[in-house]
Amino acid sequence: MDFSMQCPVPFSQYSTVQLAHGGGGRLMRELIEGLFRAAFARSADQQPEGPPIGRAAADPLRTPLLEAAHDSAVIEPGAGPLAFTTDSFVVSPLFFPGGDIGCLAVFGTVNDLAMAGAKPLALSAAFIIEEGFPFDQLQRVVESMARAAATAGVRIVTGDTKVVDRGKGDGLFITTSGVGRVPPGVAIHPSRVAAGDQVIISGDLGRHGLAIMSVRQGLEFETELQSDCAPLNGLVEAMLAAAVDPQDIHCLRDLTRGGLAAAANEIAQDAAVGMVLHETEIPVCAAVRAACELLGLDPLYAANEGRLMAVVAPRSAPAVLAAMKSHPAGADARLIGTVSAEHPGVVELLGPYGPGRILDLLSGEQMPRIC
Repeated sequence: MDFSMQCPVPFSQYSTVQLAHGGGGRLMRELIEGLFRAAFARSADQQPEGPPIGRAAADPLRTPLLEAAHDSAVIEPGAGPLAFTTDSFVVSPLFFPGGDIGCLAVFGTVNDLAMAGAKPLALSAAFIIEEGFPFDQLQRVVESMARAAATAGVRIVTGDTKVVDRGKGDGLFITTSGVGRVPPGVAIHPSRVAAGDQVIISGDLGRHGLAIMSVRQGLEFETELQSDCAPLNGLVEAMLAAAVDPQDIHCLRDLTRGGLAAAANEIAQDAAVGMVLHETEIPVCAAVRAACELLGLDPLYAANEGRLMAVVAPRSAPAVLAAMKSHPAGADARLIGTVSAEHPGVVELLGPYGPGRILDLLSGEQMPRIC
């Protein structure tokens, strides 16, 4: 359905957001009821069946969570530890090839939970909207969030809306928080990384960062460069199921800001280990390589929104890699390196002929506002 053709949108007499939409009165209620709650409740119809997370309700979305119209959503997570995360999204432009700020906000938080091995249970969403922001664009973003939540199998159960004066914002910012349940036997943390571990990535690198940059710079390629924005929780579940022991998956990291280089360095430093990566094993598609060469960027530092790095015990690495390759989110997974006891905190990138270079952290930011 093309929401851009609907103006004004069905729930409002206005075509743009007004200050009163954040003022706590009738217009704010129309916005919450007519757009946010309606879209996120409809997404429940697309959710896979699973255990209810609301209090004493056959339909966990309808009665205790969204329709409670309360200041908090009450969830019953059951036994076991919980993972909790929060993130803010300020990407520019809001809409880009392969995604938008809405699906990015949902998948980004779902993926942060997945990196702890957690099964996402519920999300919150807070919107900071600039006065005058077009309602058709807001509706497009919210509907995208609803579809993304259904795809990831998670519910958006509470949130907040603020409208700021014209010129005091930049269109739309979104903050999402999430809670998830960590299954028994899962212990994913950088401190568990050890010498001999195998380093695996789930696919080719740099698509998201270069898709954003190509739109900003007006670059065109023979093949459209699209963001890799996608949920990773299903992939992580498959990896944990395939391991000889779930605890053989020592660490997971989604390759967002700073890309593979940042993730590898962070893990090496936190675990006080060295890491040796093989450049020829790291997949980068032709369009990303071309864009990086044109813009003077390194794809290993480029942001991703649907890729992860896994550090796995040697005995489970073959089975985990096979499980990743059999999952849509990991079809191009590769074993790219190993963990070493030598040179703690240092990541070495070996070239095709042996000696390589130190893959260090950037001192600045090569791609601003990519998420």
